[in-house]
Amino acid sequence: MPERRHTVRKKFGFYMRVLDDETEATIGHLVDMSIEGLQLETPTPPSRGQEFHMRMELTPDVSDSLFLFVTARAIWYEIDAIMPNLYHVGFRITNVSEHDKEIYKRLLEKYGK
Repeated sequence: MPERRHTVRKKFGFYMRVLDDETEATIGHLVDMSIEGLQLETPTPPSRGQEFHMRMELTPDVSDSLFLFVTARAIWYEIDAIMPNLYHVGFRITNVSEHDKEIYKRLLEKYGK
C-alpha cells in the first residue's frame, strides 16, 4: 500500500492509555503520532469513520493540565502481525483546542522517536 501521509510520524516511546472521554472506556494505547493523527493499539477495531472524543492522561513534565483532549476519526485498521488479537488503528485528528494542540506538540517532541 503506498504511503499517503503528508507529515512525519514518530513512534511513541512512552506507555499512554487513550480513553473515550464520553464513556471513560479505554480505546487503546498510543503507538505512534504525527501532528495530524495518531495510531493506537486496541483489542477491538472501531468502524472506519467513527469519531471519538479522546482523553490522554498527561505527566507534569509535559503540561500542568491533567489531560489532553482531541477529537479524532478512525481512518484505517489492520491486524497486528505478531499478536493477531490486537489491531493497529489510524486516527486523523479532526478537532483540538489551540491550548491542547501546543501540549500535543510538546508530547510529540518529548516522547516521539
